[in-house]
Amino acid sequence: MTREPKDLKNRTAEFGGKEDKDGIIRCDACPILCRIKPGKAGACARYANDDGILVRCDDLLLTQRVVAEQGRMVPFAGTSGEWDGSLLRPADTFVTGVGAGTTYPDYKPAPFIVSARHDDVDTVTVVTEGIFSYCGVKLKIDTDRHLGTEASAVRCRGEQIGHVTTAEYGSQMLSLGGVHHLTGGSRKEGRITCETLLALCNKEAVNLQIDGGSEVIVQAGKAPIVNGVEEQRMRVGCGSATIGIFARQWLGHVDEVIVIDDHISGQLSEHQAGKCLDIAPTGIRLIGHRSTPGRYFKVANPGTGWGGTDISDPLTALKTIDPEVAWPGLRLLLTSTTGEDAVYCVLNENLKPVEAEMPAAVARVVERIGENCEPSLSSVLFIAGAGGSLRAGVTQNPIHLTRSVAAKQSHITMGGAPVYVYPGGGITIMVDVLRMPENAFGYVPTPALVAPIEFTMPAALYEQLDGHMDEVIPVTEVIRQLADEARIEDWSEDNPWPFTRPAGLDVQNDD
Repeated sequence: MTREPKDLKNRTAEFGGKEDKDGIIRCDACPILCRIKPGKAGACARYANDDGILVRCDDLLLTQRVVAEQGRMVPFAGTSGEWDGSLLRPADTFVTGVGAGTTYPDYKPAPFIVSARHDDVDTVTVVTEGIFSYCGVKLKIDTDRHLGTEASAVRCRGEQIGHVTTAEYGSQMLSLGGVHHLTGGSRKEGRITCETLLALCNKEAVNLQIDGGSEVIVQAGKAPIVNGVEEQRMRVGCGSATIGIFARQWLGHVDEVIVIDDHISGQLSEHQAGKCLDIAPTGIRLIGHRSTPGRYFKVANPGTGWGGTDISDPLTALKTIDPEVAWPGLRLLLTSTTGEDAVYCVLNENLKPVEAEMPAAVARVVERIGENCEPSLSSVLFIAGAGGSLRAGVTQNPIHLTRSVAAKQSHITMGGAPVYVYPGGGITIMVDVLRMPENAFGYVPTPALVAPIEFTMPAALYEQLDGHMDEVIPVTEVIRQLADEARIEDWSEDNPWPFTRPAGLDVQNDD
């Protein structure tokens, strides 16, 4: 299955690195075709001229799975093969696409096509870095704060790089990048879009401005900062859900609770939860549109105040207080869906709410609202379509790869991280950048992002796919030649091991 091993240390020279005069090398790793002087790097800073040889500037990333044995963490021992004394144990080593290099101009096989044996199955992992023009980021920002009206432009340094999309439960969503912003606008728009996506995917902070809305600083795994204020909590639920969750805990301590929310504000006495607990009507009516009893829409406009509304004074949410129903001494709690804002009032003789000290029993329930709120975070999801050039690096007939991915026969990872493969045609993938290695992303000035990608499958299947069989090299050879200069990290225990055989796959293995 394998051929005579080539020199992996100089693997870039086989297809690229054509030397011009005066020692200048023309790099063909992307369409820019940089002419690189000796000792200099290309425009992407990924390739350089090392004394007449085109080299990849970033080290190849090898990940080593640690095997648990008899209560000890033993990196060089296990059940699948014997250790030969090398730095890395082949059975527990995964070659990632980080630092691997690309396949441009399309006809080249992937930089690494690695064979290994796992659970008595011969496998092949095709390792490369994809150049993605059709790519973008979905930003999930856990906050009730109003960031911007749906479809509003999202800008960075004045250039539109995306838009606000539909909100999800407790989160605001932004869609950034895409081919039209990368290549369909001005050169400046494309450059800033690329730089912003690269920073986000490499887990750096970026400052975004939303037309008619907020300024927000986002960073993967960190709390968003909205208009200079760091968010703390993701809401426990909408106003109606908050009423339902905590209704019994308020029983006997308050007569009325109003939970203010941009989506559905809740009122305890009218809500079905209050009815089931025999809470008496209070005569208090909220502004806005009553959807069903105790559930109100449009109590206020979206904003950065209470519950994601523009309310700063919660009493402005009250429309009327019926003197035929309400009574002096009525105990009223107003709170937001995170418990960060809360006011306790008592109606005076004129049935006017007067703020009072919150009883300890009521305060405990408000605190419990906060306790049940998850931390506010920013999540960065990279989405890309694997195009023809990338697939050609895997197989000479790319449609075979597409079909094997759709059939869940070929397993895709990005820097070892699991991906979600979108249904339908093509290979469209989504990955949480927090599960990927550090500095896994690069760029080319076309502009496009560069990201690691790996396709793992049984060796018999790879041959059926018309793969580049002459390029297959054992993982032991990769370790032997490159372990001393590679970047070596522990396998992330949060990620599933890529060599787990796909469910339902039945490909015969020739021993």
